[in-house]
Amino acid sequence: MRIVLDTNVLVSGLLSPYGPPGEIVRLVSSGAVVLCLDARILAEYDDVLARPRFGFDPDSIAALLDYVDFRGEVFASEPLGRRLPDPDDEPFLEVASACGADSLVTGNLAHFPPESRVGVLVLSPAEFMERLRSTALE
Repeated sequence: MRIVLDTNVLVSGLLSPYGPPGEIVRLVSSGAVVLCLDARILAEYDDVLARPRFGFDPDSIAALLDYVDFRGEVFASEPLGRRLPDPDDEPFLEVASACGADSLVTGNLAHFPPESRVGVLVLSPAEFMERLRSTALE
């Protein structure tokens, strides 16, 4: 399964291993889910995870980003035909569209209005985990 993971879910999952964001980070770490990304997404992960307020160990973050870069699938994408409320979210939707991701997982559904999703399934972490579990039961 291929997904695009919004930075807010990655941060939440690293801050707390409990709950859907933590489960998703574990799925990525185990290789059960493959991240689709591009250089802009990887740069945002790096920038946000390095913020002192999170208190992440720089060596651990470097190792995580190396893993994501190695195990993730890198895609080139085209600009969206319609702007999103927050232009910083556009790379995530562009890559999800380009790679045919099973979903884009975000904690900010409002940042991806339905009319702008270009056919991409956008889910909250809880919705993603529920969908994943129901699919596994079939």
